[in-house]
Amino acid sequence: MNTIVAISTAQGNAGIGIIRLSGEKSFNVLKKIFVPKNKSEELKGYTLKYGSIINPKNNELVDEVLVSYFISPKSYTTENMCEINSHGGSVILRKILNLCLENGAILAEPGEFTKRAFLNGRIDLSQAEAVIDLINAKSEKEVNESAKQLKGVLANKINKIKDNLMSIIVDIEASIDYPEYDVEEVTNHRALSVLEQIKNELKNLEETFENGKIIKDGIKVAIIGKPNVGKSSLLNTMLNEDRAIVSNIEGTTRDTIEEYINLKGIPLKIIDTAGIRASKDEIEKIGIKKSKEIANDADFVIVMLDSTRPIEKEDEEILKMLENKNGVVLINKIDVGENKIEKNELLDEKEIIEISAKEGIGINQLYDEIIKQFNLGKLNNENEFIITNIRHKEQIKKSLKNVNKAIETIKNSIPIDIIQVYIREAWEDLGEITGETISENMIKEIFSKFCLGK
Repeated sequence: MNTIVAISTAQGNAGIGIIRLSGEKSFNVLKKIFVPKNKSEELKGYTLKYGSIINPKNNELVDEVLVSYFISPKSYTTENMCEINSHGGSVILRKILNLCLENGAILAEPGEFTKRAFLNGRIDLSQAEAVIDLINAKSEKEVNESAKQLKGVLANKINKIKDNLMSIIVDIEASIDYPEYDVEEVTNHRALSVLEQIKNELKNLEETFENGKIIKDGIKVAIIGKPNVGKSSLLNTMLNEDRAIVSNIEGTTRDTIEEYINLKGIPLKIIDTAGIRASKDEIEKIGIKKSKEIANDADFVIVMLDSTRPIEKEDEEILKMLENKNGVVLINKIDVGENKIEKNELLDEKEIIEISAKEGIGINQLYDEIIKQFNLGKLNNENEFIITNIRHKEQIKKSLKNVNKAIETIKNSIPIDIIQVYIREAWEDLGEITGETISENMIKEIFSKFCLGK
């Protein structure tokens, strides 16, 4: 393989920056541009050397650096690797990168260092995907789940199931190869027992994705209501900052405002929407249409009513948007005076909380309701493994479908070689999670989502 190089730290100026090299000729490339302070020191893995990066064409000093060395196979990629720790100016980093390219390295593709770790057998594909999940994590809970996957928890579970599937395949092949021993009935009986166990394990894994999706993507919360009911005030209170403009003039918010907060380790994406009402203003009408679309797409809908005004037809239309959705009705402005909201059948069987967005009254009750409706307390079990990757969930679903087909064929006394086809497909479906049976194109697609230098 070629020797690759990339800047591994984020763009922009910083205290330090890192240029990473990997490949058989990493040390040869480095030798041409790096002059260590102590030239007599022997090259060792897991060591740091202080020295200077110079341009070999004119011996011009580029920067003072520290270089770390990792000798194959004890490195991230299992290849010879080195990392140049320079000052973090973007111009300096680009200059050192160009020197590496001019002296024998080629520019790494996105995720190529991790891809080499996978191809060289240091990690499996699920662990490789955990790397990018760890980098992109939006909450501590997502960090914890990604760290478990990086440690190999998912791979261990999947490999145990695959081993059990393979043991059935071996038994079936033996009964096909040696029909004179007439062990088909015994093989089918054992296969049925093992497949039922595998079915339960796969179902349990698949069902964890509902929580995994919440951990990874968070909960999308839409705040909807008529103009001037206090939607922007609620957003500001939840964020503890003046993020949205608050005014007595109706229709101030014409577009959505989106911000994240953290609740029990889960990111909440709070979306303040334009007030919903009949309007002749073309720009406002666009904002209202967008508000309705966001409410329809949200995981949790907050319908806000103004306690100083009775429920009107527009409020009723908005309340209908809460049907068949997780959500809550907030009766706002209880600090102002008497509550004029009267009994209405559209409020029946809906969670109702009286609040003052301005004073922060009732906000903790709102958070408690979100925790209750999404059962977020259950997500605090650190010992439970949760599927957070949609690709893994889909492969488990495919494997489960083939396991069910295999069970059905056994119960219907279909020839044993047909049963084997479904079991092998179930095994291959799971192999796509860990990488044994995945196509080259899929590997390319997965690593294309990585950042440069990782």
